[in-house]
Amino acid sequence: MKTVFHAANTRGHQDHGWLKANHSFSFANWHNPERVHFGALRVLNDDYIAPSMGFGTHPHDNMEIITIPLVGDLEHKDSMGHGAVICAGDIQVISAGTGIYHSERNPREDKQVELLQLWIFPNKQDVIPRYDQISIRDLNKENAFYQILSPNENDQGSWIHQNAWMSLGDFSQETQTTYAITDSGNGVYVFVIEGGIRIDGQKLNKRDALGVWDTANIDFEIEKNSRVLLIDVPLQF
Repeated sequence: MKTVFHAANTRGHQDHGWLKANHSFSFANWHNPERVHFGALRVLNDDYIAPSMGFGTHPHDNMEIITIPLVGDLEHKDSMGHGAVICAGDIQVISAGTGIYHSERNPREDKQVELLQLWIFPNKQDVIPRYDQISIRDLNKENAFYQILSPNENDQGSWIHQNAWMSLGDFSQETQTTYAITDSGNGVYVFVIEGGIRIDGQKLNKRDALGVWDTANIDFEIEKNSRVLLIDVPLQF
């Protein structure tokens, strides 16, 4: 098994007042040549958006964009005609394909929104853009990982144009569990949202991450009151 550890305090950080952003990989004005991507995972941003603030209309193309609100709500509008509010407990997926424009803002006047946004390189170029938004509350399996994203349209959770899977785990108890990597060409980027875990002797705390590859399985020791995101992506794409 091979690993790379990314401590939370080694991420890029930008404070725009209305936006406090943490970048696991090079993004915007922060560039680290050793932190450009993990396989097909290009972006993992940990954003905090102030009340009534947000991103104006901007373009994307040929990227799979996944947004997971952790606290609060995010209002979305796009050139495909969608207008929606995504909340904690939802996941939003946009396949930008040939190109879309969208805006994102915090509709609340009294509370900041905290969210994760991930960009994954697609395995198909110039697809017809698509939008998906689902609740993942009913998928939750307490003290176990549960799938929220896959390459398969009819599978559990949402889907994208890439041989990638995402799973969440919400652990109220100390737990030992094993995750089987879905494809021999994939690796897993483990991101600790809350709490703490241990993998092969490596301790991870809140917002730490560990890239893992060259193994079929990952064994976890998970502390109580922890939340963990697994991003299972091709290393070559």
